[in-house]
Amino acid sequence: MQPVVIVHGGAGPARPDRPAHAAAERLVALEDAVERAFAQLGEGAGALAACVAAVAALEDCPLFNAGTGSALASDGRVWCDAAVMTGEGHAAAVAAVTGVRNPVHGALALLEDGDTLLWAGNADELVARYGLRPAGPQEMVTSAARARLDRHLAGVRRPGAGTVGAVCLDASGRLAAATSTGGRIGKHPARVGDSPLVGVGTWADRRTCAVSATGAGEAFIRAVYGHEVHARMLLAGASLARAAADALEEVRAAGGLGGAICVSAGGEIAMPCSEGEMTCAWRVGEEPVRSAVVGP
Repeated sequence: MQPVVIVHGGAGPARPDRPAHAAAERLVALEDAVERAFAQLGEGAGALAACVAAVAALEDCPLFNAGTGSALASDGRVWCDAAVMTGEGHAAAVAAVTGVRNPVHGALALLEDGDTLLWAGNADELVARYGLRPAGPQEMVTSAARARLDRHLAGVRRPGAGTVGAVCLDASGRLAAATSTGGRIGKHPARVGDSPLVGVGTWADRRTCAVSATGAGEAFIRAVYGHEVHARMLLAGASLARAAADALEEVRAAGGLGGAICVSAGGEIAMPCSEGEMTCAWRVGEEPVRSAVVGP
């Protein structure tokens, strides 16, 4: 089995005013995240560790809406969601947490502690219990995120950075997915979107596929996107590409747009997008890392 890693940096409307170098920087960061995931695989780690390594790298990069650089809520703070899931059905997530440098590490710690599915708030205890890296109230707030919030509150609505995620099929055939986000700009504090919801923004099942989604969270929740891809493959015999694209049409019907990265148990990959653009990077086996801005 050739290992496969795919990462995304979010989907959103195309930004013609964005400098060309900005997109290039995001793609380089995504490629680096893929290489970090493959480094984990090369050291004997499995699909879950690879996904966590990739997402943690993107959380540490201020170019994305996850961890440091997250979109700010209406109170000017960072409130993060993250989830991890394995193809064996083990899953855990953190939702609306503050003061956790790498939310995906919080989700992993919960999973390793016994499949605690969701931890919301109470970040100080989360950090202390699992030895996570803490962050002060303003340490994860960047000047760019602050400027985006100021524009948003002034009525100038422009798309910002995107949610991040990773999916992996390792050489042993194990699947995993991880997703992390700061949510919507100007959101209500403690709002929870689709990313930490198992079966919605994050999904993995060894019989079918692993999925990490990005886009209009409420619509992805109504469509139960991740599980919908799985169900179409398992029950209707659809290919990964067909299932992922058709499930995205269910999201559109539910009132939203977005995209997803997916890998099947057989190594097929899919990166459907119904919005303007989604940044992605991926690698299959010994092939070089590739990256692209994909669209509808």
